[in-house]
Amino acid sequence: MIKKLFQGLARARQRLGDRLRRIITRRDPQLLEEIEEVLYEGDLGVELTENILEELRKIPPEKYMDRIKEILISILEGVEVKEKEGKPRVWMFVGVNGVGKTTTIGKIGKMLRKEGKRVLFAACDTYRTGAQEQLKIWAERVGADIVLSQYGADPGAVAFDAYEAALHRGMDELLIDTAGRLHTKHPLMEEMKKIKRVLSKKNPDAPHEIVLVVDGTTGQNALNQAKSFHEALGLSGIVLTKLDGTAKGGIVVHVVKEIGVPVRYIGVGEGEDDLIPFNPEEFVKALLG
Repeated sequence: MIKKLFQGLARARQRLGDRLRRIITRRDPQLLEEIEEVLYEGDLGVELTENILEELRKIPPEKYMDRIKEILISILEGVEVKEKEGKPRVWMFVGVNGVGKTTTIGKIGKMLRKEGKRVLFAACDTYRTGAQEQLKIWAERVGADIVLSQYGADPGAVAFDAYEAALHRGMDELLIDTAGRLHTKHPLMEEMKKIKRVLSKKNPDAPHEIVLVVDGTTGQNALNQAKSFHEALGLSGIVLTKLDGTAKGGIVVHVVKEIGVPVRYIGVGEGEDDLIPFNPEEFVKALLG
């Protein structure tokens, strides 16, 4: 798992950790200015970059890398993962189209099946052509049950039926796929709120998890999406996908610092096992080397 993480974050490490190490070793007169530039380019954000520089001014250069690691780890560990129990435990996955939401559901479903859990997928993205077929393929691949619906069906009604099915079949986990774009004029966030309301009427604690899936390669855009979805729904976790395809791995820390929601998984490849449970310390080591 750690090896996979190091390989997946190779580009981000070259952009951030390796460059920082070279700059610090050279000890140029403009050392802190050069560090500032690297941190900005790594997508750590203005405020965090300034906080780091403030801390570095208090210590000698040979301690810089260790201090940067400590700061990043403390931010990532500073948000608590609050897991709610439920039978079924209901996961609602949200996010715009193209971020890898359905694939993420499939991969998390596979992990849960490996733990011996009985898993049901709910295809509540009733608008995107091929969405249900894609989720069905994943269900067959990982050994999960699935609730399908007609194209254009009401997503809230599908979520309701899926919860009933999960109860009736004695499922441990219900993973709900949702739309990332609607073909009607109905706002996306309102549709997501409706699904959440429908589920909470069935069980006041449901959905137990509201997980946002964002594309890690989109940088600032990923942060903006996280803010919007958290404001509308109250997220319990974030999955950042496609981190193997970006040099800006610092966006992970930036998102956590800005919205205070824990990262639960990160995607570092296209394989079925390339979605990794997030560990702050291992992530920072892989990011900075």
